[in-house]
Amino acid sequence: MKLISSLAGVAAGTALLVSSAQAEGLAGAPAPFDKGGVEIAVVSFLGSGDWLQAFEAGTKRQAEALGVTLTLSQARNDNDTQRNLVEQAINRGVKGIVINNGRPEVLKDVAQKALDAGIKVVAYDVNLDNPAIPQIEQSDKDMARLVLEQAVKDKGDGFVAGAVYVAGFAPLDRRYAVFKDFVAKHNLTEKAVWGVVNDTVPASVADQTKAVLRANPEISVIFTPWDEFAKGVKLAIDELGVADKTKIYGVDISTADIQLINEPGSAWVATAATNAAIVGEVAVRAVSLSIAGQNPGPSVLLQPTLVTRDDLAANKIETIEDLQQKFPAFSASDAATADWIPAPKP
Repeated sequence: MKLISSLAGVAAGTALLVSSAQAEGLAGAPAPFDKGGVEIAVVSFLGSGDWLQAFEAGTKRQAEALGVTLTLSQARNDNDTQRNLVEQAINRGVKGIVINNGRPEVLKDVAQKALDAGIKVVAYDVNLDNPAIPQIEQSDKDMARLVLEQAVKDKGDGFVAGAVYVAGFAPLDRRYAVFKDFVAKHNLTEKAVWGVVNDTVPASVADQTKAVLRANPEISVIFTPWDEFAKGVKLAIDELGVADKTKIYGVDISTADIQLINEPGSAWVATAATNAAIVGEVAVRAVSLSIAGQNPGPSVLLQPTLVTRDDLAANKIETIEDLQQKFPAFSASDAATADWIPAPKP
């Protein structure tokens, strides 16, 4: 299906991609997919990063398989812009909206407005606290648990740790809560917490991390519950030359992340993740089920996998495609599926 680009009617700083729908509809599908002409909007809070690119690629693949028009837009970390983008989707009369990340207090009322207009809504990594809105989750607690268990396995109890964290984002809040539990359970010392969410996360976090590590050289483990945080921490560690004594335990993975982990002497030694592209596919399937009157349930959960630097080296993994071949959990998910929903093309 052909992709076209447009900026018409979209707030400044965002991008819009539209996939043309199958006019004839999807054979054997329930209404309205049997007739075609279904439009779904995906509104993301973030505006950059490898994870978002992979997520959007997955949404496009699944939308193409379903023959629906897909509108992708990014708020670029601006609350008002995200609200406006959801409002625009409502005004266009889309059948469904996927809200990807954001601040619950900013989005709850506008999400309810969509529901009141008869538009189905699903949310990923933002808890809108609405029983009518299915939540798609990566099992954030398991992601943090897996990677922190590896840190304790590598370092033992009692190490000095830091964490990169910004409050108010549901996935980061859930992951950091697990970190706090590990601090108490394993007698860790939480020496510092820092972080920022903006358009230049790695660079900004790198500057913060250098200051933290200069003031607290005893930190041996840094927990980074987002790969953009991990990139910034790695930049700082490399510049300070302390990769031999300060290690990164992260969340999320991409081909760019794999390259950073694989670097000789890399401080980034483990991460826990799901495949962002698969998450995107699941999000489109979940909202499509809702549109067809087939409730996907209040929670659609994707289980993560632990990936260590040693795993990558032992299996000669250099890309996400390699990871999918060696780790089946990264190749597909049966979450939010139905007989009438075609599998996306690889």
